[in-house]
Amino acid sequence: MALVKRLPHLSPFCSPRPSKPRPLNLHPFSSLSYSPSSSSSSSSSPFTEKHSLERYQRDGWLYKDAPFHDSCSLPTDSSSIRENDIALQLPELKKLLQVLREKRGTEGPNGGNRGPGNVFLVGTGPGDPELLTLKALRVIESADLLLYDRLVSNDVLNLVKPDARLLYVGKTAGYHSRTQMEIHELLLSFAESGATVVRLKGGDPLVFGRGGEEMDFLQQQGIQVSVVPGITAASGIAAELGIPLTHRGVANSVRFLTGHSRKGGTDPLFVAEHAADPDSTLVVYMGLATLPSLTQKLMHHGLPHNTPAAAVERGTTPQQRMVFSELNNLVDEVTKAELVSPTLIIIGKVVALSPFWSSSSEEAPLMVETS
Repeated sequence: MALVKRLPHLSPFCSPRPSKPRPLNLHPFSSLSYSPSSSSSSSSSPFTEKHSLERYQRDGWLYKDAPFHDSCSLPTDSSSIRENDIALQLPELKKLLQVLREKRGTEGPNGGNRGPGNVFLVGTGPGDPELLTLKALRVIESADLLLYDRLVSNDVLNLVKPDARLLYVGKTAGYHSRTQMEIHELLLSFAESGATVVRLKGGDPLVFGRGGEEMDFLQQQGIQVSVVPGITAASGIAAELGIPLTHRGVANSVRFLTGHSRKGGTDPLFVAEHAADPDSTLVVYMGLATLPSLTQKLMHHGLPHNTPAAAVERGTTPQQRMVFSELNNLVDEVTKAELVSPTLIIIGKVVALSPFWSSSSEEAPLMVETS
């Protein structure tokens, strides 16, 4: 039976660390689940959820003639919602593009056309705004036009200046507010109109963020693209939990995997025999839906069933929740804890180095309080 403890959000300055090296213990007293709130469903999300009132208020400039209220009615199917949303936004998008084109036509040399704008692909890290780079913070605070994804945290978006225009282009399972090609075309249209566009992405834009696709498309159209790297979820969340992704004598490599499946199925997109290496650390992004198949395949390919593992929901945010378990019990414990997306999975012997991994049956589950 899993033990559940309340755990406030941990600052990197107060996360517990052992005072001296200790032997690696691969056998926890039981699976552990830590939660800073009573349940994930009852806590507000630190990210932009697809039809939240906050999203429509943040992007309010797009809906000047269509005010939204708590009781606003939406179509019931995702396709109709998406089409309806785009139709509501089009008038203001067209107005903005026209203003930008007119401005570009008078600000060039001798009052003529100036060149096209450029695009910044900015990584915002896993959620904690204190993990932003200085360059990302500078770009965000000075931006006039920002296209942002679902996993750019609300705390990061609060850094945007009040008169900036924001446009949500996030994706979640079963609902894409914009297709990837539509995002490409929006970025291109704004840049060709002379605007400097900031494209905000959670984590690092070039690690499972499709930033490479956007960069390649825009560069082929002659648009200059600058990439501002961010702390990817694997690094930020592992550090929060005190898990070294590599460790001499324990893990000599780390591998990042996508848990996404083809066409929304339950089979992982990539699980190869060489991924089941007991001397490597596996970090799985977007792997909740395919976790049962993933764990079975890893064990089938030889990864020991008692390999330490952790699943972390909404890592580095105040709503962070964690489950620690051996690999063969991970699916059951994640199900019991009702973890939701985004959840990062870390699998490997290094997980046992975390201070949250119980070291003996006599040791009480660790609870940390911050002031």
